[in-house]
Amino acid sequence: MRFFRQVWVVAAKDLRAEFRTKEAINASFAFALVILLMFSFAFDLPVETTREISGGLLWIVFAFAGTLVLNRSFARELPNDCLDALIAAPISGAALFLGKALANYVLVLAVELVSLPVFSIFNNVSVTAQFWELMLVLALGTWGLTVIGTIFSALTVNIRLREVMLPMLTYPILVPALMGAMQLTSALVAGKPIGADNEAWLKMLIGFDVVYTAVSLVLVETVLVG
Repeated sequence: MRFFRQVWVVAAKDLRAEFRTKEAINASFAFALVILLMFSFAFDLPVETTREISGGLLWIVFAFAGTLVLNRSFARELPNDCLDALIAAPISGAALFLGKALANYVLVLAVELVSLPVFSIFNNVSVTAQFWELMLVLALGTWGLTVIGTIFSALTVNIRLREVMLPMLTYPILVPALMGAMQLTSALVAGKPIGADNEAWLKMLIGFDVVYTAVSLVLVETVLVG
């Protein structure tokens, strides 16, 4: 019980700090909307073709926009040695990591939920045919992105070029999760439910989330303390 209370305190602190300044979420929103607008004008494709590539387009936008949020996760703690104070606080590294991951998850998911109807309007495709299954894929894919991004944000926080290093480290690890999310999203936007032909992608996405969440919880103390 104490562990989950600590997680909630860290998450609430990060959400309050972000909603006070709105630096990361505004930049992420703007980036996602601009990229979606550029895609809609750059590719004048038939609706059927747009549905087929919708998973790739959406998750490229989600991955790049999400990095803008994730990069600020630990960087906002650098002024006034707040990060050192957090590490020295009487909470476990796992609670600190999960709290930050939960706050990042809420922010990234908010950006995605706004981007989804914008994509639908700009490209004249419906995202409601398999809405709840699409939300499930969105939730699982976003958690994978958030977990990997949060642990690498902690790893690169003291690097001068962390804005460059974070995507370089994050995206190669995310390939399996992004592949699964792209395949499932394209099928669901086309109106095809998750079935025997694409169930393996869903299982891989769930497995990715479980494995990398566990690995991150084990390694976070080493990453933070060294």
